[in-house]
Amino acid sequence: TSYEHYIRALCEAISFPFSNTYCTRLSIDRYDINDSEATRLRELASEIRDMPVVEIPEDAESIDDLKVEHQAVIKRLDEIFWREISKMRIGGIFRDVNPVGGYEKAKAVRDISSKLNVKLSEVIYVGDSITDVESFRLVRKGGGLTISFNGNAYAVREAEVAVLSSHTVTISILADVFNRGGKERVLELVEDWSIEKIRSLCGSRLADALYKVSKRHPVKVELITPKNMKRLMHESSSFRKNVRGEAVGALG
Repeated sequence: TSYEHYIRALCEAISFPFSNTYCTRLSIDRYDINDSEATRLRELASEIRDMPVVEIPEDAESIDDLKVEHQAVIKRLDEIFWREISKMRIGGIFRDVNPVGGYEKAKAVRDISSKLNVKLSEVIYVGDSITDVESFRLVRKGGGLTISFNGNAYAVREAEVAVLSSHTVTISILADVFNRGGKERVLELVEDWSIEKIRSLCGSRLADALYKVSKRHPVKVELITPKNMKRLMHESSSFRKNVRGEAVGALG
């Protein structure tokens, strides 16, 4: 879902080929905006800023399951974006830009699988939010491995493994074991998560790195089951907010 400007800068920073990435394409310079539209957009931005944050209950299935005041917020947002802004000249951006999220992410997974000639059972997918749900479902159905990394409730609900960590070395370990022994070996490790087990499976370098991280920050890696799902949804969502900040962590 990230825009290409950020992804391009990130690729330059870590020396990763931009051609191997999937992101939302956006050329801002293509769009003109006049003074009256700019003024109105600022007014709408102020209105949106002052709206209450919409809370979505875990068991919500439709807008009718939300609080009345939150239903009103959603309806007003629909009016702002799809009835007002969409009719402006700048509204053309809605028609032209195709965010890579949800189904588009799953499409990207299929494309990568096809280009590299690998089966979905050979894919490990790491996600953290509602935009990863379709990819989680695709990879799980294909026999691959799905991991929620500091995910919110949507991610935990769809993944097989939950990781709560402030450092990505945990993902490096899971990916290394997946590469060596496939999904089953990873699931075995998660059930018996320990420095000793990690050392026996992928050597001292990653095991030592995890040990150093664990001494400073807590690390949790757990299989997601119907029995522990609600607990992990709560724990992961809370951890996510601590790591990313309350505002960003609360995003879907």
